[in-house]
Amino acid sequence: MATDDRTIVILDGGRRTPRADILINNREPGLFSRFSTTQLGGFAIAGTLANTKLDRGLVGHVVMGMAQHSHRDSIYAARGMSWRGGLDKTVPALTVARICGSGAEAVAVGAEIILGGLRHDRERPFVVVGGAESMQYPFTLYGVRGKKLGEAVQKYGPIDAKALPAGTHLQDMLLMSLYDPSAGMAMANTAEELGRRYQITREEADAFGFRSQSRAKAARDAGAFREETVPVAVQLDGASDPLEVVHDTHILDDASLAKMARLPAAFEAGGIVTAGNASAVVDGAGAMVIGTAADAAKHGAKPLARLAGVGVAGCDPKIMGWGPVPSTERALAAAGISGKDVDRVELNEAFAPQALAVIRDFGKMGIDAEKVNPEGGAIALGHPLGATGAILTLTCAYGLRRAKQRYGLVTMCIGGGQGISLVIEAL
Repeated sequence: MATDDRTIVILDGGRRTPRADILINNREPGLFSRFSTTQLGGFAIAGTLANTKLDRGLVGHVVMGMAQHSHRDSIYAARGMSWRGGLDKTVPALTVARICGSGAEAVAVGAEIILGGLRHDRERPFVVVGGAESMQYPFTLYGVRGKKLGEAVQKYGPIDAKALPAGTHLQDMLLMSLYDPSAGMAMANTAEELGRRYQITREEADAFGFRSQSRAKAARDAGAFREETVPVAVQLDGASDPLEVVHDTHILDDASLAKMARLPAAFEAGGIVTAGNASAVVDGAGAMVIGTAADAAKHGAKPLARLAGVGVAGCDPKIMGWGPVPSTERALAAAGISGKDVDRVELNEAFAPQALAVIRDFGKMGIDAEKVNPEGGAIALGHPLGATGAILTLTCAYGLRRAKQRYGLVTMCIGGGQGISLVIEAL
């Protein structure tokens, strides 16, 4: 491996939390509902620092992705994740938001801080990067700004719903965030549009959902996710001891094609997107440490992978899920490799028809469909928006090492019509 100061490496030891459904059985609050985005990011950073075995005094920046402000402390985002993760208060922190690609964007921005030099701290040359997302998005109250305190408006406390004045209304920020005004449709409907354009059937979509669940279960049972995951202790109401959450909670033990076929179309009459072939809505976080190969060698840090190429591209918002195709073309070109060189792909499965459309076009680049998501994807594992890019980078890097493979592709579509792709090389 080159040990120069222009090669960005991901250090061994990066960790993610399990991904936990926002609701249990679609009724009860999810296991991570009691944590904010900054708390989840703090868990990931703390786990990363404990396992990277690098003097944390050598960390000069934190860059973390987050898609949506979901809690009172979300405005502090990366800064809150930093101190919760155990870093010194003198370490500055930056929050980046490229919606579903925020975690991957954080990796790219962290690398640019190092390579650009303008903000790089040469005395503390390593950067913690990653992403976090609590999908416990709130209901937002409109129409009370300017009202007197006491008229259903409290300075720091709760609002009495009975006292809401006329003209106020609530909106579910989770549902509202999944609707793109530029496309004139919700994210799921953009996947339906790709399904129509690529003539993808309901049976194909269900088969892909079943593939995701089957592969994720097999990977979990084989312990494939163990080295990338830091358990999270949850104190449940009324329990004497905390529950240790170790595994991603959306993986089904009893998934079947027959069960998937019985699920109704969730977004369009006669549509093919269902609860069984769309990404799960989960909470989670992931983090890693990056630096130059020269600094890794100087400080005795063990590199896990090299960042070989990055690509970002825009596309028609009505087919936002197609974004990974042009962004991957750019990332492969930046890495100086072809699709045939790619050994493993982590493609975010926002929706089955979206993923299938992208995989078809990947085939034109020489990327083998069987190399995509060998351990399942977001349909089984979930998509915590701002965290997904970081989590998939860890999964890809550790998977390459286990299989003794060389090149990995991490890519995802982005609401609003974008794609982001990272090419990494195992070391």
